[in-house]
Amino acid sequence: MADTRNRKPARGKSRPVKKKPVPMPESAPAAPVLSEVRQRIDGIDQQIQGLIAERARWAQQVGKAKGKLKAAVDYYRPEREAQVLRQVLDRNSGPLSDEVLLRLFREIMSACLAQQEPLKIGYLGPEGTFSQQAVAKHFGHSAHGLPLSSIEEVFQEVEAGHADFGVVPVENSGQGTIQSTLDMFLTSQLKICGEVELRVHQHLLSRTGRLDEIERVYSHPMSLAQCKAWLRQHLPKAEKIPVASNAEAARRARNADDAAAIAGVSAGHVYGLKIVAGPIEDRPDNTTRFLVIGRELFSPSGHDRTSLLVFVHDKPGALFGVLSPFAKYGISMNRIESRPAHTGRWQYAFFIDVAGHVDEGPVKQALSELGDYAAMVKVLGSYPVALL
Repeated sequence: MADTRNRKPARGKSRPVKKKPVPMPESAPAAPVLSEVRQRIDGIDQQIQGLIAERARWAQQVGKAKGKLKAAVDYYRPEREAQVLRQVLDRNSGPLSDEVLLRLFREIMSACLAQQEPLKIGYLGPEGTFSQQAVAKHFGHSAHGLPLSSIEEVFQEVEAGHADFGVVPVENSGQGTIQSTLDMFLTSQLKICGEVELRVHQHLLSRTGRLDEIERVYSHPMSLAQCKAWLRQHLPKAEKIPVASNAEAARRARNADDAAAIAGVSAGHVYGLKIVAGPIEDRPDNTTRFLVIGRELFSPSGHDRTSLLVFVHDKPGALFGVLSPFAKYGISMNRIESRPAHTGRWQYAFFIDVAGHVDEGPVKQALSELGDYAAMVKVLGSYPVALL
């Protein structure tokens, strides 16, 4: 038998290579067991419910600490709510959005406050208006909304004490100022206590939901203006009829197959209308700003806005003289608008919004230096800047 112990391999042939072991892929994490996930969620829900109950009990202690007060409005502090909600935003690291968390905490605070007595909030009705949505966004659904027939009536009900606060529209991002609201401040003693910014989506609503049947469109004049390009393209021959509110438009549209309303989706639900088209607003960023009106000024919240009504002397440089102190103290001016003062022919008052609170140094100092240029300065309100 041949000896092959020292024999070299034949040319062209190689020794067999010892293969390295191939590592096994790491096993994928096991899919969670649905029953265990649900059990964990149930446990978290129980903790959340317990904490909400504990918060409600401590809210009751706040009421006791303040002593016997007259009504729910005496317990409400918008500057404190603004501070709490800002902390919510600062703590948020997801996955829920800032908007969702604000809504959740607003409702918790609304329910806790309503333990004393629900706040009564007047707004431009009837039910289903954007003003009603602004009430819910700012005060939560535990507040009691009072639908009223006009902006003037909202002011009157708050002044009379029949409503604790009112919510009125003041300007739209595309169409500008609601003049009827500004004019009310010329004579009213009410104060601005807060502001709400509401993203407004307009929809065309009708009883049948058919575009080809529509011969007339009802809506608030501001909403008709916000949708004029869409109306020109899709309903050029339809009659456009302005009414007092979008909800009133929806109420009229439900009575005829050839009528439609421009309003929010909520108005369609309230009045049993179908969506024909929407959103139909011409500007994608269509937003309306609302003011919260009440009977007193509140303390600084740390991020505030002050609204002023200024009557100037009829002399050269008067307006410049009024505005100069704000520039001197580095105060940002957000808005200025003139309106007839109703004190004489061709006399005007200026509505001015500035950053800061009237009780804090810069704004307080600027107001003290208006000098001979301002015939009268009326502080309409110092209030927390809208969050979202």
